Amino acid sequence: MNLHGVWAIYRFEMARALRTLWQSLVAPVLTTSLYFIVFGGAIGSRMQTVDGVGYGSFIVPGLIMLSLLTQSVGNASIGIYFPKFTGTVFELLSAPISAMEMVLGYVGAAATKSVVLGLIILATSAFFVPITVLHPGAMIAFLLLTALAFSLFGFILGIWAGSFEQLNFVPMLLITPLTFLGGSFYSIDMLPQPWRTVSLFNPVVYLVSGFRWSFFGKGDVDIALSLGVTLGFLVVCLAIIAWIFKSGWRLKS
Repeated sequence: MNLHGVWAIYRFEMARALRTLWQSLVAPVLTTSLYFIVFGGAIGSRMQTVDGVGYGSFIVPGLIMLSLLTQSVGNASIGIYFPKFTGTVFELLSAPISAMEMVLGYVGAAATKSVVLGLIILATSAFFVPITVLHPGAMIAFLLLTALAFSLFGFILGIWAGSFEQLNFVPMLLITPLTFLGGSFYSIDMLPQPWRTVSLFNPVVYLVSGFRWSFFGKGDVDIALSLGVTLGFLVVCLAIIAWIFKSGWRLKS
């Protein structure tokens, strides 16, 4: 294990986040505050509770998951896309560092930034609504697994993208809509049939539900199923990355 190589990539990516501190941390926190003002004020005044939980508190896991997914994908994708764009990826590929070590550096940094952001948003939420975490261990586990899984997905996206337009296409037109439709601001049990059944095909539903269960002890789907879907998605992303480095797809051409 080339720990020096992993640490060099990790440190460089973390330093990039510090150089863009406003974009990396402050902007998402301000956005979260606006969500509370709009959703908590406008909808919360009409919808007092959801499943026995105050609406303001109910949307906290969804807000954290919304930022976690978008930031994980964005941080990891730009991290590997930029070396491709500048041509320095060939120096990485010829350096004495394995594919696993490269992924550890980039994905580890992206996941770290996303988890830190999620915890900051959780702390910010406490200024607006009362926060209760019934299962803190499960909350940390879902936070880490989701950040890792979607950082891996972002890594794949960064390798696939051939332009900045393609790099922004998936987060804007896939990740964000799926998160909004995945029960971030409502329970899918509130949906009539067949829309509730259709929602179960959205993988984000399982992430949000599992994360919300760690807060309130209740979710839209079984906690074991939520954990299984999260782990399954992570394994699929790992398998795709292993194939990419084995075949050299979009890296060596």
